[in-house]
Amino acid sequence: MKTEILYQQAYAMTRVTLDPNEQIQAEGGTLVGMDPNIAIKTGATGGFLRSLSRSVLGGESFFLNTFTADASGGELLTAPSLPGDMRVMQLNNAGYLVQSGSYIASSMGIEVNTKWGGAKTFFGGEGLFMLRCNGSGTLILSSYGAIHQMQLAEGQRYTVDSGHIVAFPESMSYHLRKVGGWKSTLFSGEGIVVDLTGPGDVYLQTRSQDAFLSWLIPLIPRDNN
Repeated sequence: MKTEILYQQAYAMTRVTLDPNEQIQAEGGTLVGMDPNIAIKTGATGGFLRSLSRSVLGGESFFLNTFTADASGGELLTAPSLPGDMRVMQLNNAGYLVQSGSYIASSMGIEVNTKWGGAKTFFGGEGLFMLRCNGSGTLILSSYGAIHQMQLAEGQRYTVDSGHIVAFPESMSYHLRKVGGWKSTLFSGEGIVVDLTGPGDVYLQTRSQDAFLSWLIPLIPRDNN
């Protein structure tokens, strides 16, 4: 499998070139286009209960699409629904926690599961669940805005708004908490933050979908009739 990210950093799209008979699984709605010699199959990957968990708890599609190239190989294009960047990561028997909505696609050697992010995130309205992507192979992620990579040293602590997280290693220690008291959480516009402790690389997005919606929704005209 070969990948190439096009049109970084604002409207990124990833070109995936599959070898003969190679497969890739992708989140529903991320396909832009593909060669006619690639077959697509939609299914409840990992079984019914695991797929239900991804859908209800992770905010992802109930089904994943599996793309399979024929004996001649093939190419497909994939992109997120929001404008922003994309990142291709190569995992070697490793795992990452990925913000719901940032997962785009992965090779078949990577398992995608839902991981509970902590009951406190319920009150923040953002970052409720994260996906656990682990195994070996190619992992394609997206962001709303640009991707900012930070390398935390051993024991280094950094606090991040939950809406700006793209991914971090599952081996990294993290703690979720609200900012200040409940009044601050509800009215400050910040809400829930995550305290991350190194070592490891953290991937952040420069924009927050929840923050954008909080700005946009009050501006939408209401029909008073």
